[in-house]
Amino acid sequence: MTLASRALAQLATWPDLRQAVPSCGLGRALTSAQGEVVHFHSERDVDLRLTDRAVRRFAKDLRDSGAIRIVPGSQWVTLRLDAASDVDLLLTLVSVALQAPQMWPDPADRPVAGCNDQRGAGFVKTDLGAF
Repeated sequence: MTLASRALAQLATWPDLRQAVPSCGLGRALTSAQGEVVHFHSERDVDLRLTDRAVRRFAKDLRDSGAIRIVPGSQWVTLRLDAASDVDLLLTLVSVALQAPQMWPDPADRPVAGCNDQRGAGFVKTDLGAF
């Protein structure tokens, strides 16, 4: 079982999340009442949607992690799952993502733009066949 499939299996049991087809069309997604939260693009690459305020609030910590890529102007951060600790980080950030609209709402209430995979900003893609 890959780290991504393990993370997806764990998150799929959360009552606020349900599996869906991602709007970008690549991989698998989890959605909440607020919309798409997570896109699993490969065995290792995951895009996670946070509010702009949540990204700004945690930017230094996120940038300090070698497992996370922040794209300026994007509400999505990209995580690279290379170790079990990266899965733990993903689970924590999904919890933040579910709470962020209430804690740090977007005052402009902008529509969510496409995930980082659509921006070509993710890490190098791997084959989805084993995912």
